[in-house]
Amino acid sequence: MDKLHYFADSIFLLSLPEKFTYPFHYTPHPLCVAAAGEVGRYLAAKGKWQEELRKGKMFGVLIVRTVEGKVGYLAAFSGILAGKNRHAYFVPPVYDVQEPDGFFGIEEKQISGINRRIEELQADVRYKDCKQRLADETVLAGQVLDEIRQRMKAAKEERDRLRSAVTQVDSEQLIRESQFQKAELKRQKQHWKNRLSSLQAEVEAFETEIERLKTERKTRSAALQQWLFKQFRMLNARGEERDLCDLFKDTVQKTPPAGAGECAAPKLLQYAYRNGWQPLAMAEFWWGDSPKNEIRRHGYYYPACKGKCGPILKHMLQGLHVEENPLETDMHRETELEIVYEDEWLSVVNKPAGMLSVPGKSDIDSVYGRMRRMYPEATGPMIVHRLDMATSGLLLIAKTKEVHQNLQAQFKNRTVCKRYVAWLDGIVEEKEGHIELPLRPDPEDRPRQVVDVVRGKTAVTDYRVLRTGMGGSAGGDSQTAPTFVSFVPKTGRTHQLRIHSAHPLGLNAPIVGDELYGKKADRLYLHAEYLGFIHPVSGIYMEVEKRAGFEDLW
Repeated sequence: MDKLHYFADSIFLLSLPEKFTYPFHYTPHPLCVAAAGEVGRYLAAKGKWQEELRKGKMFGVLIVRTVEGKVGYLAAFSGILAGKNRHAYFVPPVYDVQEPDGFFGIEEKQISGINRRIEELQADVRYKDCKQRLADETVLAGQVLDEIRQRMKAAKEERDRLRSAVTQVDSEQLIRESQFQKAELKRQKQHWKNRLSSLQAEVEAFETEIERLKTERKTRSAALQQWLFKQFRMLNARGEERDLCDLFKDTVQKTPPAGAGECAAPKLLQYAYRNGWQPLAMAEFWWGDSPKNEIRRHGYYYPACKGKCGPILKHMLQGLHVEENPLETDMHRETELEIVYEDEWLSVVNKPAGMLSVPGKSDIDSVYGRMRRMYPEATGPMIVHRLDMATSGLLLIAKTKEVHQNLQAQFKNRTVCKRYVAWLDGIVEEKEGHIELPLRPDPEDRPRQVVDVVRGKTAVTDYRVLRTGMGGSAGGDSQTAPTFVSFVPKTGRTHQLRIHSAHPLGLNAPIVGDELYGKKADRLYLHAEYLGFIHPVSGIYMEVEKRAGFEDLW
C-alpha cells in the first residue's frame, strides 16, 4: 500500500518500543524520529507546497507492525494540506468531508446557497436605499416636530404674557390659537408616522427574510455538524467503535469541538486499525513558522492536544499496552523535602522539579500533603503561592490562617519579590529587558497558554542575561548555545516565564526541557531561587535564596 512506508535507512540497530507512546507527555522514540526525518525530506521536496508549509502545520508519524511482522510507518497531517485532505503519501481522513457527491458536500452547498442569498439581500440596492431613506427621514421628522414644538413653546409664552391684559374676545382667540397648534402637531406626527411606517415596512420585509435565512442556516449547520460527528466512528485496538458525539458526551463541553477527529494522531490510529496493523509508537511534530498566538517551533515534537484529541485518544488507545503517564508517577514519595527557612509562623521549602505544589487528580505526593503531615497543628490553606510541577525552587508556607492571609495580600499587592533562573535554548541578544505579552489559557489544549492581545491578561517580566553556555545540552539534544538568565516576574500568570521565553515576541528561546513550548529534556531548567517579603509577625523584610544547582551545566 502506498500509505505504508518502509524505512529508507537501516533501522537494524533501533530496538522496538516495549510500550506504546503516552501521547500527552512523551519523548519521541528513535524510530519515530527516523520516520519524521523521512517525512521532512519528503515535504522539503514538494516545491508547490512550500509557501503553505512555511505558514506551519502539524504532522504525525505512527510506527506499525504488519500482519506479516514487517515494521514500517504511516504519516499524516492535521486538517487540510494544499486545499485537500487526501494526498498519496499520507493516510486518508477518518471521514472525507470533501467527497463531492456525499451528503455533507451536498448539504454544505445548500448552506452556501443560503449564505449567498443572505449576502445578496444585504447588498440589494433597494434594501440599502430604503434603509438610508428611513434613517434620513427619521432624522428629518425629528427636526420638523422639534421645530413645531419650539414654535408652540414660544407661542404659549407669548399667550401667557398677553392673558392678563386681553378682553374676553381676545382670550377666546388665544385659546383657539393654542388648540390649532396642538392639532397641527398631532397632524404632523400622524403624517410622519405614516410616512416612516411605509419605509419601515419595506425595510422589515428584507430583514425578516434575512433573519429567516439566518435561522435556517444556523439550524441546518448545527444538524450537519452533528451528522458529521456521527460519521467519525473511531476504532480502538479491541475493535470497538464509537462516534465523536458519544466520546464527548461526558466532557465539560458535552459536544465535540470543530475539527475533532481531523488531527494527525486519530487519523494514523484509525488507518492502522482498519488494516489490522499493530501500532508501536507515535509522535507529532511541527513544520514551518509558528502561529501568531500559539508557540510552535519548526521540527519540534509536541504532545497531542487534550481538548480535541483527549477523549478520542483515550478510547482509541484501549487495548494497547501504553506507557504510564509520567505526571502520575510518584517520583518524590521518598524524597526528603528541604526546609530552607523556618520559624514559628512560616517556613520556606525548596520544591524539587516534578513534585506538585498542591494535590492533583491522582494520588501522588505534594508539598501541601507533606506540610500537612509535618505541621498537623497548622491552620489555614498553608500553601501561599504555587510553582508548576516541572519547576523547582522556593515555596512559602504559612502555619496559621492569619499569616496565610497576610502573605497572600502581599502577593496580591505585588510587594513580594520573586526571582527565577533558567537555561534557555538559544541566544538572547539584548542583555536585559522588559517583556509584556498578555496571556490566556488555550481552552482546547490545557494547560497550554497563548498570547492574546485582545482577551489575554497582562503579564510582565523583567529579565537579565547572566551568561551564555558553550552549546549542546546536558538535558536534551539541542546544539544551540544556551543562555543562562534571571527573571523577575511582575505578575503571576500561568506559564508566564515559559511563554515569555519561547514566544517570538518575547526572547524567542524556550526554556531547556519545556516540552509544551520547546523541547523535552531530563527536566525543565527553571528554578525559583529568591523570595523577598515582609514577615507578617515581626515586620522585618525577609530575603530567602536557594541556588538552582544547575548553574554550571554548560
